[in-house]
Order: sequence, then C-alpha cells, then structure tokens
Amino acid sequence: MLISAPKMKSICANICEIDSKFEDVVSNNPLCTIGRKASKESNFQSLVSSVVSQQLSGKAASTIHGRLQELVGGDINPKTIALQSVENLRAVGLSGAKTKTILGLTDSVLAGLPIEQLQDFEDAEILKLLTEIWGIGDWTVHMFMMFQIGHLDIWPTGDLGVRKGWELIHDSRKELTAKELGVKGEKLRPYRSVVAWYCWRALDNR
Repeated sequence: MLISAPKMKSICANICEIDSKFEDVVSNNPLCTIGRKASKESNFQSLVSSVVSQQLSGKAASTIHGRLQELVGGDINPKTIALQSVENLRAVGLSGAKTKTILGLTDSVLAGLPIEQLQDFEDAEILKLLTEIWGIGDWTVHMFMMFQIGHLDIWPTGDLGVRKGWELIHDSRKELTAKELGVKGEKLRPYRSVVAWYCWRALDNR
C-alpha cells in the first residue's frame, strides 16, 4: 500500500516529536518520497540495476544498463538474462563480479526465489534470502527495501551518508560507528527509512 502525503506528513511530525533535531531538515526539504510512488521497475529489474550501478557514476551505470537492455531485446527479466553467456554480459561493460552476481540472482529466481512477492515478506527474511546470493550484501538489500518496495523501517547504519547526516543534524563532532548509530535509531522505530532519507538530505544541504 502506498503512503499518502498526509500520512507521510504525520510520520515526519512524529519523528520531530521524538527527536526535535530533525525539525529543521524536515521543514527545509521536500516531503520524503519513500513508499509514496509505485516503482516502474520489477523487483528483479531493480536489483539488476542496483548491481549494475555499484561503484559507478550515474552516467557510466546508465550506459551499461542501456547496453544490457539492448542485449536482451528491451526486457530485463530472468528468462532473457538466462539466455546470455558470461561473454555477452561482459561485453556490455559488466565486470566479472557483477556478471556473476546477476547470473546468480537469475538462477535463484528461476529456481523458485519469489522475487516479485518480496514486498509481502518480513524485512529480516528478505535480507536473508537476498544476501545468500553471491555479491548481494546488506547495503544493496537495504536500498532495495527502501526505494523499491517502500518499507518504512530500514536503518542502513553501514551507509556513510546516513551516519554523516545524523552527525550534522545533531551537531556531533564525534564520528559515529554503525553500531552506535544503530542504538541511537532505536527510538525512531518504525520510521527509520524516513529518518535515513532526511539524513541524506542534511548531507545534500551542506
């Protein structure tokens, strides 16, 4: 179910009530977009896009993604990817590691991983299912759960931008560890995805 603008405003007000340090960044930025619009990509396509763009500039990732789409006839799905050789995938610009990950994801889906139903699963179960695939780690799954399926209580403490944004919002001179941020975020359940989104905005606003 998509989150309406009034519901998101209520969530933001709740966050500010729990932690008043968020008042400025919430009031000076657009309303959080997580969970408010249906994705144009399938879950499979979203994960493939995430793998393609790892450690690349937006322009380079877009170029390689376009070549991959052209290679499979315009529709990136498990069946069209499964028809491709390692050599074909490498030829569009994918690294050996990314090729291995995409083919591993494809094999898992064809073997029964319910990729397009993951929004109905618990967060911990999604994390377990996807990180069993070689090359897919916690960060990739956290971004998938936040931006593809709109789960509202993801807390990506391993993301440097979230940690730095939290430090800026709280005028902290101390660099937080992922573990420390995990503890600090507990009070903001069940809306930590929204909190993370505003931490990124704080960093953008510097």
